[in-house]
Amino acid sequence: QVQLVESGGGLVQAGSSLRLSCAASGRTVSFYPMAWFRQAPGKEREFVASISWSGGSTYYQDSVKGRFIISKDSAKNTVYLQMNSLKPEDTAVYYCAQRSVRFSSPSDGQDEYTYWGQGTQVTVSS
Repeated sequence: QVQLVESGGGLVQAGSSLRLSCAASGRTVSFYPMAWFRQAPGKEREFVASISWSGGSTYYQDSVKGRFIISKDSAKNTVYLQMNSLKPEDTAVYYCAQRSVRFSSPSDGQDEYTYWGQGTQVTVSS
């Protein structure tokens, strides 16, 4: 059974940093693209960042480019989202997701991802 468990969220002030973690069990993160999505109150869930199965390529939503960094540690079977220079508009529940096809390409479409975590709340105060 595949499980993705996010952690690291919290309440911070604008300009602060947070690092989210997504610990996977029942499935390696090594051979599958991974992504982070977020959903703000009253809004649809949106793509934040993705990383290729090899870890060699990363992709970001324009609003987080230069501030967020996605990475993974295959030895720990964990994916991270380092979030710097946080803004109030980054406030959302952040979800980790994994595609089900080995060696597939990362995507910004949530329908392409089969496995999801339960989410972790990030709140940025002004």
